[in-house]
Amino acid sequence: MAELIRRYPIKSRNVISHIRKATVGAVTLENCHPFVRELWGRYWVFAHNGDLKDYAPRLHGHFRPVGSTDSEQAFCWLMQELAKAHASVPPVDELTRTLRELVPQVARHGTFNMLLSNGEALWAHGSTKLCYIVRQHPFASAQLADEDLSVNFAEHTTPSDRVAVVATTPLTRDEQWTPFAPGELKVFVDGAPLEA
Repeated sequence: MAELIRRYPIKSRNVISHIRKATVGAVTLENCHPFVRELWGRYWVFAHNGDLKDYAPRLHGHFRPVGSTDSEQAFCWLMQELAKAHASVPPVDELTRTLRELVPQVARHGTFNMLLSNGEALWAHGSTKLCYIVRQHPFASAQLADEDLSVNFAEHTTPSDRVAVVATTPLTRDEQWTPFAPGELKVFVDGAPLEA
């Protein structure tokens, strides 16, 4: 399978991956992250690490959960509120201002480490543990944190590539990861964090 994937080089501006430890909702396909919804002719992708207590947002319109997780409820509520706040897709900075108002309303219900992307930008919010690293030319090797294995990123990139990786905990041992402050929302475009 790995060889097959290597023959089809996949490039993407934003990738969200999630390993779920089910705390709310059954272990079923409809509860698997990341969740996807359409808004303004774009697909939005969302993943959440955390636990929201007594979270039952009022949902109306066409953003409704398929599964039974607090994560999907939060995603549907965010999509609903973004749709109410903007008639069409606004610029990234305007979306960021709106999300800075919306995200704390969800986060007050518990742990809300989340990733959200519309393909143009990646928003990340850290309630507890979240960190990031930006890799760019000249790319180097890094030692994986949980394996006795090094990855030479120069072999898998071009000089014009720039990659931001956001994770719950640092994925490598020998690189400098930047922790999120509690309650911090960051936005990444083209692999770089934008200043607030």
